[in-house]
Amino acid sequence: MAVNESVVMKKTPVRDFFKKFWEKRKKKTKHTWQLMKKNKEKYVMVAPFMILFSVFTVLPVLISIFFSFTNFNMLEFPDFIGFENYKRLFLADDIFLIAIKNTLILAIITGPLSYLMCFGFAWLINELKRPLRVFLTVVFYAPSISGNAYLIWKLIFSSDMYGYANSWLMDLGFINEPILWLQDTSYIMPILIIVQLWLSLGVSFLSFIAGLQTVDKTLYEAGAIDGIRNRWQELWFITLPSMKPQLLFGAVMQITTSLSISSISIELAGFPSVEYAGHTIVTHLYDFGSVRYEMGYASAIASLLFFVMIFTNLIVQKLLRKVGR
Repeated sequence: MAVNESVVMKKTPVRDFFKKFWEKRKKKTKHTWQLMKKNKEKYVMVAPFMILFSVFTVLPVLISIFFSFTNFNMLEFPDFIGFENYKRLFLADDIFLIAIKNTLILAIITGPLSYLMCFGFAWLINELKRPLRVFLTVVFYAPSISGNAYLIWKLIFSSDMYGYANSWLMDLGFINEPILWLQDTSYIMPILIIVQLWLSLGVSFLSFIAGLQTVDKTLYEAGAIDGIRNRWQELWFITLPSMKPQLLFGAVMQITTSLSISSISIELAGFPSVEYAGHTIVTHLYDFGSVRYEMGYASAIASLLFFVMIFTNLIVQKLLRKVGR
C-alpha cells in the first residue's frame, strides 16, 4: 500500500503539470478564436494571400521534407528509405562537403559585408537632397536587376589578352601573359565574391532607404536634449531602433541570398566548375534535382539548406533585438 501511495505521489506533479498546461492552452485557444471572430473581416481580407502562400510555399516545403526520406526518381513511386539520403550526404558525398565549404565561405564573407554595404550606402545617400538621392539609389540598385550583368564580368575576366582585366594588367606591366581567371581554381572564389558583392545592393538596400526616410525627425531633437552629442550615438540609439523591421527584413534577404548563391557560379565558373572550386549547395541541388532527377536526394539537400537558413535567421533576429541597448 505504501508503495502504491509513493507512485501516486510521484505521478501527481506530472499530472498537475499537464493539467495546467492543457488548461492554459484551452484559454489561449479560446482567446485566439475570440480575437479571430472579432476581427473576421481582416482575416477574410488576408485569406487569399494565406491560401496562396500555403499552397505554393508551405506545402512544397512539407512535401520536400517528406521526399527527403524517400528514393524518388519522378518515374517510380517514392520508396521510403529513412535517413539514408542524409547519411549519403555527409558520409559518402565528397562533392557535397566541398559545396558546404564553398557556400560557407561565400555566406560568411558576402552576407555580413553586403548587409553593411547596403546600410552604409543607404545611410550616406539618405543625407543628400532628393534629386541626387533618387539618382544614386537607381545607380546602386541597377546591378541587381541587370539582365546581362554576367556578360560584363565575363568580358572583364576573359582568359585571353582581350579581356579587360588581362589587358589592363599587361598594359601596366604587371603580367606578361594572360591569366586564366575562370579556369584557375585560386581565382574562381575571389571573383565570385566580388561579383556577389557588386550584385548585393538590391531589395535590402531599398528597404533601408525606406526605413531611414520614415524615422521621426523629432526623435533626434529629443535625443539632443537627453545628451546625444554625435551622429554615431544618433545612429545607435535612435536610427537603428526606429528601423528594426527594415533591419530584420534586410538580414533575412541577405542570409537567403548568400546561402543560395548558384547562378553566379554557373554563369561565370561553369557547371560544374573546375575542380568544383565554385560549387555551392544550390548548384549541387540543381545537379541532382534538374540533371540527374534524383528528387529524394535533392529534397534532402533542399531540406538541410532550409533548416540552416531558419537557424541562421533565428540567431540574427536575437542579435538585432539588442540594437540600441
